[in-house]
Amino acid sequence: MSAELVLTTFDWVPEWPRGYVRDLRVRWALEEAGLPYRIATTPFRARDPQHYRHQPFGQVPWLSDGELSIFESGAILLHLGARSEALLATEARRRSDAIAWLFAALNSVEMASLPLAMLRFSGQTGEAPVARLFEDFLQKSRLPHLETVLHEREWLAEVFSIADIAMADALRLVDRFDGLAALPACRAYLARAVARPAFIKAHADQLAHFAAAD
Repeated sequence: MSAELVLTTFDWVPEWPRGYVRDLRVRWALEEAGLPYRIATTPFRARDPQHYRHQPFGQVPWLSDGELSIFESGAILLHLGARSEALLATEARRRSDAIAWLFAALNSVEMASLPLAMLRFSGQTGEAPVARLFEDFLQKSRLPHLETVLHEREWLAEVFSIADIAMADALRLVDRFDGLAALPACRAYLARAVARPAFIKAHADQLAHFAAAD
């Protein structure tokens, strides 16, 4: 019998990150794969030593799978991919492509989209030097190349995979501030991703989880 999967997230977060906390990616993957799981919580305002034993930087999520405790959303997605072909193909080329694009989502797109979103949430406009730096990096060095790829593909590795979960979630932050306005293939790709029933359920569940703590 497989071990119980337990996804730990915060008990509460402020309004602005709701719907974007990274446990969403794991919820989405679990729903796509049809893997049973339950949600556990850790305090947002009082992160204790137990929290740091599971997540060294005091963030969320982490996933418990029997004796394993896995942190970082990318690592968790890879772990779940090993458990379900619905998330990661077993055929060598598709599997390799999905893993490469997973890392591209985290290292080439999110590395700019997340800081830019945090600057926007803090009130810095596109004219602020740091915001302009990340905006230019995304709009000139990353998103146009992704647009070219997505113009020819439904999903990054031919079939839907953990790469699409990570990439779509990174693009959601860009789109929140109209950063995909001039990128129709990226917009269409994101629309396909967030229309999936597993995303819709995962997103609604996260919003309900944090709203219940108000």
